[in-house]
Amino acid sequence: MPITSKRRKARKEAEATLVRLQELAREQADRFGPYADQARDQATLRLLQARGWTAPKLETAAQRVEDTVAPRVAGMLNAAAHRVDPRPAPRGRKLLCGGVRVPRAVLIGGAAVVGGVIVYSLIRLRQASQDAEWQEHLDQAREQVRETRENLEEKASAVKDKVKSAAGHERAEKNGHPDH
Repeated sequence: MPITSKRRKARKEAEATLVRLQELAREQADRFGPYADQARDQATLRLLQARGWTAPKLETAAQRVEDTVAPRVAGMLNAAAHRVDPRPAPRGRKLLCGGVRVPRAVLIGGAAVVGGVIVYSLIRLRQASQDAEWQEHLDQAREQVRETRENLEEKASAVKDKVKSAAGHERAEKNGHPDH
């Protein structure tokens, strides 16, 4: 068999092996791709579950604050105002300017609004924290898939190089150069 035929045959075998390895690498990439999608879907589901669990708890807490803490805070503020005021009012609560009386319900409502704003702020802060955590998990899953793809590509190129060197040694031996 002539040398050129042997070289062509070795080159075809190496190309066929390379094609098979590239196909294997693509299959592996396709195989690990859905894991990132699955991680995203799971993160979305878990986030919705957490929000569904948290919402009733926050409503209950808000109701308790409104029923118990707000009236007490309003009473304490009122008592402190009476103690600090150098000219005590005859009865009722007065605004700082104009001496207009403020009903107790308005004070309680104001304290309830402040409490509601605080609870809402805490909810938003926790939600942002959870969203950031889920995003971090999703990014980690994407990074693992990317690394797996890179590892498969490296292995494919290593096998390609090995096949090329094996073909080169085989040619060298057939040409009478066994040390090459």
